[in-house]
Amino acid sequence: MADYHVESEIGSQPSCWREAVSRLPGVREALPRDGESVAVFGCGTSLYMARAYAGLRESRGLGVTDAFAASELPFGRHYDRHVAISRSGTTTEVLQAVEHLSESRTAEITAITAVPGTGFAPGTQAVALEFADERSVVQTRFATSALALLRASLGETVPYEDAARALAAPLAPEWLEAEQITFLGHGWTNGLADEAALKAREAARLWTESYPAMEYRHGPISIAQPGRLTWVFGLAPDGLAEDVAATGATYVTSDLDPMAHLIVAQRLAVAQARAKGMDPDRPRSLTRSVVLS
Repeated sequence: MADYHVESEIGSQPSCWREAVSRLPGVREALPRDGESVAVFGCGTSLYMARAYAGLRESRGLGVTDAFAASELPFGRHYDRHVAISRSGTTTEVLQAVEHLSESRTAEITAITAVPGTGFAPGTQAVALEFADERSVVQTRFATSALALLRASLGETVPYEDAARALAAPLAPEWLEAEQITFLGHGWTNGLADEAALKAREAARLWTESYPAMEYRHGPISIAQPGRLTWVFGLAPDGLAEDVAATGATYVTSDLDPMAHLIVAQRLAVAQARAKGMDPDRPRSLTRSVVLS
């Protein structure tokens, strides 16, 4: 049985989170300060981590925090700080956005990346998490390490113990056989639901969807049926478990911290890929970074 880079990268997340948090004192001045208005942006997985952080920061009342795809960043809107997230530091849309912001010189700019010395525009404050870089095309530990650092900067407790539990938790047979999964979140966990859906699509080409939990009964529940999963990050709306049970679909929830619960979804994506004879390190049609000519 082949060993895949993504499996060891998933397994290293508790130690990576600890390392990320240990660096907080040295990079604190580059991260958003309480009261600042902040725009966080990225592409793909980085976008979903931006959404999770934005939801957490606003929920704590620490300042207006908006998340955008890098290609959709509204340059005409004022923010005190912009935060770019990019594992490689080479993603075209992210670099172009940072360059445009640098030229306007209207706000502080921070970039969180796994590769020090990449091509961000002058004046950008770089936060390098090089220990969390990855060989797999599929992102796991860099994304969650960036989120761990950002959560710690908000005064949040980073769930190391829950991460260890998530790595040891068995994957239920009905999860491994699921033909479709819908991931649901609420508030900051919407970003995690989006990311879980992306992981299963990338690694295993699985049909996945993601929605805010309260939106699920406004249409998406119509595809729920036996052989499919409805997977919830964080607290679920009252009555949702019973509504899913009535469809015959399998309802998945957890008492783990939602960021740790994402590890279980990552593991499931890789396990499904293995079962299908796919290489989860090299998803079809994808590369480590999207660099446009």
